[in-house]
Amino acid sequence: MDAEDFGQVLGVVREFVRNEVVPRETWIDEHDEIPRDIRDKAAGLGLFGWALPVDFGGLGLAMAEDVALAIELGYTTPAFRSLFGTNNGIAGKAIVDYGREDQRSYWLPKLAAGEAIASFALTEAEAGSDPSGLVSKAVSDGSQYVLTGTKRFITNAPLADLFVVFARTAPDSVGSKGISALLVPATLPGVTVGPHDAKMGQGGAWTSEVFFDDVAVPFDALIGEEGKGFRIAMASLARGRLHIAAICVGMAGRALEEAVEHARTARQGGKPIGEHQLVQALLAESFAELHAGRSMVHAAAAAYDSGEDRKLGPSAAKLFCTEMLGRVADRAVQVFGGMGYMRGVTVERIYRDARLFRIYEGTSEIQKLVIAKQLLDPR
Repeated sequence: MDAEDFGQVLGVVREFVRNEVVPRETWIDEHDEIPRDIRDKAAGLGLFGWALPVDFGGLGLAMAEDVALAIELGYTTPAFRSLFGTNNGIAGKAIVDYGREDQRSYWLPKLAAGEAIASFALTEAEAGSDPSGLVSKAVSDGSQYVLTGTKRFITNAPLADLFVVFARTAPDSVGSKGISALLVPATLPGVTVGPHDAKMGQGGAWTSEVFFDDVAVPFDALIGEEGKGFRIAMASLARGRLHIAAICVGMAGRALEEAVEHARTARQGGKPIGEHQLVQALLAESFAELHAGRSMVHAAAAAYDSGEDRKLGPSAAKLFCTEMLGRVADRAVQVFGGMGYMRGVTVERIYRDARLFRIYEGTSEIQKLVIAKQLLDPR
């Protein structure tokens, strides 16, 4: 997409986010739901397929464009982005990069149009940030795979039409070996989705357990090569980590904007609190960290697009930006004082919403391990 067209896309999304979604943030948080009209309008804007190929109805955005869009989406509740994030990210890109032509031609147009939602079914009770511990199995009975197992914290599971499921097709394998990726429609007998989880924050972004009880999955549901699913998962997560970092930049920008406006207008002792140097210090520290995070995200995206680095940069950006958002959100609450602890105040919601980003798609601790391993052995 050329720069002028992309600029128009950003402008339309910015206007939609600020005029349509922001006024309903409190409702979304309190009701734990994205209104249907917002979902439909997002689909009409192409948001369910911004990262999917143009040939399949998507916008085909490169990583540099992806992060710029993500920063705009991060301005509002992350539940909005979560609604279509798996279509564009970890689930959709697994199909784009590793699916057969028939798999891509069937599913990608549906995902890009918002007619279907895909979920990435990797996490289990004993396999979170390190998915090599997963125990779900898809064993061949000679004519098909028989899938059994339970997945946990699966984003968009209650809404999903398709699960990209990771399971052991070599049932006696351990670690990262013997794991395969399968396309499993939600309507197959034996697939059950539990109630959506009650979470600390990110109301409206639904996650659930998913149960696979002797699900008959045809052999042609395999994505890529049998036993190579771990590589597919890691490649999908790397791109997703950079996207998450950009979302955090957008959220931190919103938190700082709210804090600056409050410091400018709220008064104590007859003068705006922004005239107090310690309040100014909170704002200055947040701006400096936000600026660093934004610069890191854009640099990492450029290196991703060029092929120079698709591992170290995304992990470094996710580590820094998710931790940065937590600090910026905390300072914003501090600037607001007691009001910052009250439900219905934007910075209070951001403070709760921010906490999850340091956990999912690889905890901060896992990112440190990824970074260190790449530095010590960059092969």
